[in-house]
This record gives sequence, structure tokens and C-alpha cells, in this order.
Amino acid sequence: MTFDLAGCTDGELATRALAAEQTAYRELVRRHRDWIYRLIRHHVGDPDEALDVTQNCFVAAFSALGRYDPGRPFRLWIARIAINKCNDWARRRAVRKFLTFGAQRGDVEQMADDAVPVDETLGGKQELDRAMRAIANLPAALKEPLILRTLEGLGQAETARVLRISEKAVETRLYRARRKLGEMLAD
Repeated sequence: MTFDLAGCTDGELATRALAAEQTAYRELVRRHRDWIYRLIRHHVGDPDEALDVTQNCFVAAFSALGRYDPGRPFRLWIARIAINKCNDWARRRAVRKFLTFGAQRGDVEQMADDAVPVDETLGGKQELDRAMRAIANLPAALKEPLILRTLEGLGQAETARVLRISEKAVETRLYRARRKLGEMLAD
């Protein structure tokens, strides 16, 4: 018997996925992968790293699917997981930077250069990359509401639920993020 999964709610798909129905897993990924990738891409600032973090997000989400409440929006639940995975990535990156900083000069000279090649830095792309790096370098408390509200288009109430803060805190952090981003880009 073939069941139309496209007509199912996310809660119904989660229930089916818990019953080990692989097509339900695929449908949940299909529905949410693009916007989760964008959310993570805005957070980490690097497309390749964002792919890895997105995969980790879905693996973690499906491992924790038993704790998902089908009566609540799946989108908000998985967004929280994505943000947690971004924070994990940022902590690992900070440790790598710390360890790299302590490396011998000869070791550092042999490491790959992370700079963007000159032939890729043209006009608007250069400015976009610069803005994405600036967003990625914002503190998490400012970056998360900025990405969710401005780049992903979530409402203030939805953003507050994802971040587990008040709507007023979302408004305040969004204001501070925009101000800080303006300062960073003005330099």
C-alpha cells in the first residue's frame, strides 16, 4: 500500500519515522533541508562547513525524534537543534584556533591558507561574502535572532520560542545585532 506522505503533517511523519518508515524520514528531510541549510549557512558563514553541520543536525534530530512532541511545530524544534549544532561547531572552531595559534612558526607556514582566492572576490560577491563573515562573527546571542528573523523570515514569536527567550529580548537582540553588524561592516 502506498501512502501519500506529502499530505501528512510533520507530526504524522515523525510518528511514522519512529515506526522505522524510511520514506517518512526522507520526506521530513526533503521538507526542511533547504531552510535548515540556509539557517546554518548564515550562522557559520562557510558553505562546506554548513553542509557538515546540516547533516549533523538531521542525524541529531532523528536520534532525538522520540522526544519530539507532534503537537508542536517540527520547524521550530529542528531549528533549535540546528542552532545547538552551530554552537557546537563554533566551540570546536575556537579550540582549533587556539591550538593552531600555539603551533610552531614552521608548522603554521605548512598549513593551508583559508583566504578567499583573488579571482573569486569580485564586486557584489565580495561584499556578500564580507557580510556573511561579519554575521558569522557576531556573538551567538545576537547572531541567532538576526538570522531567524531577518534571513529566515520567522516571526518574532516563533523566534522567541526557538531561542527560548521573550519576544522583547528578540527585539532588543535584533536591534543590537544590526547595530554591531553596521559597525563591523563600516570598518
